[in-house]
Parts: sequence; structure tokens; C-alpha cells
Amino acid sequence: MLKLLSYPLTCIYYLLFGLTLVIFHPIQWICFNAFGYKAHKLSVDILQFCLLKFTHVLGTRFSFYNPYTISTESPLIIVANHQSLYDISPIMWYMRKHHTKFISKMELGKGIPSVSYNLRHGGSVLIDRKNSRQSLPAIKAFAQYIEDTKRAAVIFPEGTRSKNGSPKPFQTKGLELLFKHVPSALVVPISINNSWKMLRYGKFPMGLGTHIKFEVHEPVKVSEFKNNPLDLIAQIETTIKNNISV
Repeated sequence: MLKLLSYPLTCIYYLLFGLTLVIFHPIQWICFNAFGYKAHKLSVDILQFCLLKFTHVLGTRFSFYNPYTISTESPLIIVANHQSLYDISPIMWYMRKHHTKFISKMELGKGIPSVSYNLRHGGSVLIDRKNSRQSLPAIKAFAQYIEDTKRAAVIFPEGTRSKNGSPKPFQTKGLELLFKHVPSALVVPISINNSWKMLRYGKFPMGLGTHIKFEVHEPVKVSEFKNNPLDLIAQIETTIKNNISV
């Protein structure tokens, strides 16, 4: 019965989702080209808020637990497990004062209204995962940008999304590069639970009544692990995975 109800509700959600992306695409363009970064950032923040609210059509709830006061004067490296695309907007919205930027695959840089524009112009980096000659210099330049601007890099080290919530091993290369080139950063681990349930039936229909939970863990200074970056990776991987319920 619940799955049957999800068919019409999913149609309504996708209509709202698609219209929002289409409407905000020219808004982003105008903000960026006429008024600059701050206006563009505001338009992206409002977009994320709308995308979160529209999931309420599906009975989705979000809990974002962050007991820490994290300085905006330090660059951040936000590290999280990855369960679905519904991991992204909550991090962007709830961590918005830190100006979150993403390491994303090249394919997302075109063809998606609003999303592709923001990835290209909002400070994120697009990489070709199959081409290290492109991806490694791109990540290095991105890391320097994060270090210089005191903004936040978001990385999902599993590489691909977990379809059932069970975490995959972390890939270390991207994290090692960020640690090396953002030496003053705080690493902020985040555990994400239940977002995979939005796609428990696939992309259509979508899961109903999902409670997606985010838990921010104690930030760690990269500088404390200057000579042992793999130890830092192991520590944050353990912290994140110990707080995932499967």
C-alpha cells in the first residue's frame, strides 16, 4: 500500500524538483554575472533550502546533529559516507556558512540545470576519475583554493554511493592530496544514515517516510597528523563507520 501511494507522490516530487532546477538556473546566471560570488552563493543556498523542503512531499525528514562550534576562519575538509544524492543538499544547507564546495565527477558539469552551473562556477572542482593527469592537478588547485579562501571541501571517499547503507572502503588518494595542500584545515567527519532508503525501490517510485540523519563528529586538525596522513584517514573512517546503522 505504501509503495502504491509513492507513485503519485513521486510524480509530484519530481515535478517540483525539476521546476526548481529550471527556475534557479537563470537566477544563478544573473546573480553570478551581474552581482558576483556573494549573490550567487545566496541563490544556491535558497535552492538547497527549496530542494530540502520539497522532499516533505515524500514524508522525508532531516536531522542534522552538530554539537560543535566550528570556526569559519579555518578551511574545512568535510568527509562523509555516501548513500545517495540526498546527502548533498543537507550538507550544503546546514553547513552553508562554511561555503561548501565539492569534488565531483566530470559528467555532472553539464546537462543538469542549476546543478551543473553551480559546479562549474561556484568553486567546486570537476574531475575525470579515469584520467589522473587531469584529476590530480585539478584537486591540487582546488585544495589551494580552499586553503586560500578558508572555505569547505566536501569529499565522499567511498567513491560511489552505497545502495543499501553499508559503507565501502575509503579511497585515500584524494584525501591525502587535500591534507597535503590544505595544511591548516580542520577535518569534519560526518556520518549519514538512511538516505539510501529514498531510493529503496529505485528512482521510481521513491521511498516514503524516510528519516535521514546526519551526525557531525569532533573536528580534527590536519596539522596534528602532518607526518601520518594515513593514520588520520583511518581514524576518521572508523569514526564515520562506527556511527552508521545498517
